Amino acid sequence: MIDYTWRGRFANTALNALHAEGFNHRILTDDWWSQVNRHSLGWVCAERDGELVGFVNVAWDGAVHAFLLDTLVTAAVRRHGVGRRLVATAVDHARAAGCEWLHVDFDDDLDPFYFDSCGFRPTKAGLIAL
Repeated sequence: MIDYTWRGRFANTALNALHAEGFNHRILTDDWWSQVNRHSLGWVCAERDGELVGFVNVAWDGAVHAFLLDTLVTAAVRRHGVGRRLVATAVDHARAAGCEWLHVDFDDDLDPFYFDSCGFRPTKAGLIAL
């Protein structure tokens, strides 16, 4: 059974390992806990037997726009609805906080996940690489 928690506690080491797996990079030592507590509306943790198996961060502008960042699910539980449930929980809490829009950007291979499974719709957007 997987438990989903809004603004749940997590260890930086666990989230750094999940992030490295999800984005295919070396494990870093980022202080995620301080970062999300300072800058985010909230986040959703998915845990199975006390292990962090999924995460999504919900950043915001302090008003009506929220942004999904770092949607992550460990390989062991992918394709079991964990990502969809993480996003649905984030949607519910962003709406409850008074947000009117939830934005996300992603690579083309994730179109089916975000558009079909999670209900996002395509929009025009712009990006500048810094």
